[in-house]
Amino acid sequence: MGKPKRERQLGDNEARAVTRSLRTSPQKLNLLAEVIRGKKVATALADLTFSRKRIAVSVKKTLESAIANAENNHNLDVDSLIVSEAFVGKQFVMKRFRPRARGRTGKILKPFSQLTIVVKEVEESA
Repeated sequence: MGKPKRERQLGDNEARAVTRSLRTSPQKLNLLAEVIRGKKVATALADLTFSRKRIAVSVKKTLESAIANAENNHNLDVDSLIVSEAFVGKQFVMKRFRPRARGRTGKILKPFSQLTIVVKEVEESA
């Protein structure tokens, strides 16, 4: 018995990868998500490889995971994949305090975020 199987939310030509608890603010992560959104996966991987931002390594890892999911789980052609969606969500914020002058404290916020990348197989037009 048990629960009935949930319907697949993505199309038959799509695959997804989600990374949670990335130690950066959603605003900074969204800058990289904008860079790869709508591009072919080979171009997006090249852009992330040569990006100077620290979090680009984690974004590249997530994109590679989405590509592997498309290839292994859904039998999609890797050469015809594009990044159809790349969006960022806010997770939790760790709050820390630092002693300051005259007995006061300074608040330090350490935000975490979540990244979702959806790749889609498209037929190349001649």
